Amino acid sequence: MGTITHHRLDTRPGAFVARETELGDIASVTAPAAQGRGGAMLVVGDAGIGKSTLIGEAVARLDGWQVLRAGGIEFESELPYSALHQLCAPVLDHRTGLPAPQRSALDTVFGLHAGASPTPMLVGLAILGLLSAVGRRRPVFCAVDDVQWIDAGSRQVLAFVAARVAAERVAMVFAARDAASVWEFGRLPTLTLSGLTDSQALTLLRYRTPMGHDAAIVQRILAEAAGNPLALVEFARDTGPFGLPENAGDGTVEHRFVGRFLRLSASTRSVLALAAAEPTGDLVLLRRAMAIQGLDAADLAAAEDSGLLVTGPRVHFGHPLARSAVYRSAGADARRQAHAALAAGTDEVDPDRRAWHRANAVIGPDEETAAELERSAGRAQRRGGFAAVAALLERAARLTPGRSLQARRLLAAARARLSSGAPSAARELVDEAERLQPEPADRCAARLLRATIDYYVTRSIPATVALIDAADGVGPDEVRETYLEAFASLMFSVDEPGRLRRLALHVRERVPQRRLPRPVDLLLQALVEQNLRPVDEAMPMMRRAVDAFREHGRAPDADPWWMERACVLSVDNGDSDAMEEITDRQVELARAQGAYAILPHALRFQAVARTIVGRFADAQVCIVEARAVDEAAGTSNLVGSDLMLAAWSGDTDRFREIQEKLHGWVEVNPTALHYANGVLCNGSRDHEAALDALLLVRDQHRRGAYVVTAFHHELVEAAASVGRPEEAKESAEWIGDVARVNPNAWTTGAHLLACALLDPGLGAQDLYREAISRFARSRLRVHYARARLLYGQWLRRVGRRSEARVELRAAHELLSTIGARGFAARAARELDAIGEPTLVDDADPLAGLTARELLVARKVAAGAGTKEVAALLFVSPRTIDAHLRNLYRKLSITSRRQLRELLR
Repeated sequence: MGTITHHRLDTRPGAFVARETELGDIASVTAPAAQGRGGAMLVVGDAGIGKSTLIGEAVARLDGWQVLRAGGIEFESELPYSALHQLCAPVLDHRTGLPAPQRSALDTVFGLHAGASPTPMLVGLAILGLLSAVGRRRPVFCAVDDVQWIDAGSRQVLAFVAARVAAERVAMVFAARDAASVWEFGRLPTLTLSGLTDSQALTLLRYRTPMGHDAAIVQRILAEAAGNPLALVEFARDTGPFGLPENAGDGTVEHRFVGRFLRLSASTRSVLALAAAEPTGDLVLLRRAMAIQGLDAADLAAAEDSGLLVTGPRVHFGHPLARSAVYRSAGADARRQAHAALAAGTDEVDPDRRAWHRANAVIGPDEETAAELERSAGRAQRRGGFAAVAALLERAARLTPGRSLQARRLLAAARARLSSGAPSAARELVDEAERLQPEPADRCAARLLRATIDYYVTRSIPATVALIDAADGVGPDEVRETYLEAFASLMFSVDEPGRLRRLALHVRERVPQRRLPRPVDLLLQALVEQNLRPVDEAMPMMRRAVDAFREHGRAPDADPWWMERACVLSVDNGDSDAMEEITDRQVELARAQGAYAILPHALRFQAVARTIVGRFADAQVCIVEARAVDEAAGTSNLVGSDLMLAAWSGDTDRFREIQEKLHGWVEVNPTALHYANGVLCNGSRDHEAALDALLLVRDQHRRGAYVVTAFHHELVEAAASVGRPEEAKESAEWIGDVARVNPNAWTTGAHLLACALLDPGLGAQDLYREAISRFARSRLRVHYARARLLYGQWLRRVGRRSEARVELRAAHELLSTIGARGFAARAARELDAIGEPTLVDDADPLAGLTARELLVARKVAAGAGTKEVAALLFVSPRTIDAHLRNLYRKLSITSRRQLRELLR
């Protein structure tokens, strides 16, 4: 494909004056990009300062590039992904080689096929893949003008892509009035354009006005224009009767465009008003609208002769200021007439644009137009454009005749604003809806929505309490998931004792059981039971909820939300098979559906599950991938799974680093930290410190807080090791209750091990052996290894050194392989105590890899292709190839086969 001529850039030979330094700045982006080291830049400056011309000259100096262009238009910022479609339309045929989810995302947002609403991250990944595919044929230059006016969805996606082209043959240059208005691009290098010097301005004047001016007039023009190239050209074009810029002192360049417009005939002004009101520049549509208004080709020619309008394949104004000047000065009645003609001339295949024009053509309430806008909002939501959904619903509400329906539409717009990440705007819409004095049901809905906004902004305990209170005014079937959200908030946050129990009582009284309960209904009921009943009485419902989510997750289109809470229940049940199945399936579903709001949480729960069974390397891969999602989405990086992995790995430095970070998080539940500290200290044989930490957890548990129930296992070991078995009695009973109600390898093994630790006599031997046997039948490698370590310690204490050597050697080897360095070191000290030294392992060949390289290595070694890994990390395939080259060099290998052998 050839390049596309941009509608705002004057690249005629000789038209460019000065800016060689700035051209060099842009070349510092394009030159490396041609060699596969892409980059992006933001160009900022006042209107008319020459941003478009500069970019146009940069384009003119490129040879053999695919040039893609788009521009924002002040009156079109609410149409979803319109700028993105403008940029990528010429190369959309390259989408055929993209992975299916990415291809489907593009088809959906561009209205080519119906599909589920994709997230901006998935759209961004698809656009990155599209540009990468084009770049394999020729370098790609993307120029986006007036970024401050493009739709929010396009801006978010383009910022995502711009941050990820470092390994691509792609250069991106964005132009905006100021950096503050396009905060999404704040991390890009910024080129600020200032005015021309007097000598440069004189050169431009000589080029554009070859007849010349009197020296005094030239000085007046230079003074009034202040180095602004567009002002220079306009002042020189339109001098007054004495050779002075007409009205130069009373307005901006836009004022001069207004003056030129108002001096034209009425029919010419009508053509220009139509062109200003139609942002796509569709010449066919413009001519249709002209015919509706009784205008003809002569009127269009006159509009061109004015110098304000340029026609070609697309209709465009010479400068964005000219468009805005024409639109604003045309008058309200002329604007409405223009939009009405454009609505009438728009094809039925573009109902959203027709609705947009109709909305701008009507005066006062108009339910037919409001309903059409509401339908457009529904289509926009299916394309994933929540900002556009909100804008369309707001416009629909303004045109709605009845106060009740108007309030309802404003509340719907508020929900869309919240979904688009604009809680302040959402709150303003709720305020407006409440001022309309809506129906009682809508008043309750508004109160709940306001509480929901506050909750998502702060995630604080007061906001959670307010959310619960607001939910009381809404029907119970509408707020079940609100109560689940409240449980999730209170379970993992600092709170006063008894709050969870009071919530459980409240939910039990208010929410009736469904005759045919869904998995989320069973989950809510299980949380109620867990907080109100003893563990042996609550566990049947907890198991039922876990089983429901296992069954639910097996459907190909299952909803991944709330599955991590079922994972927590499976851990509390001691069901490792369910734990792994649910976490793995949630990650699969979140990836397949592009559910990136839940994916990082799912990955971290998957990391916890893999830590519990002893797959530490795989857990680290999950954590790195979760960080990649957080980085791509701009979300907070939660560290609970990192903390647990550091504790089980015996990585004291990393544990203390995370602990230090958590000190500033006042809302974080400290029991998770105390539990992890107990694991770390048990691993390092500091059982006194472990017991102190775990008794703090037990105290919180007694007071009604949610705790990691695995703390019971650690507490029994710590108490037994320091000779305080009485402290372990309560935990041992809890472990026994779980094993009795839900007997499996994990629960029964843990119960037998607890009994062995607390048995003062020789009867402990059979208990240890049976516990080891139970763990051996499971995937719980780290628990199996720890059981053998504890048995070996017991054997050494009773003087059976040769048998102890076998157990301790096996424990040491397995713990070392798993990566449980603290427990492995403990086994090594036990072996040393019986005169059995341990060999120092060779250096880990993977130690020199970065976390990202390690993730790539493990994914590739497991059989993942380059595109698949790129999608997981939200980068392009070329970036993955670069990671592979680096890690091959570090590992002194040359192929994927060697990598698989190394990681086997």
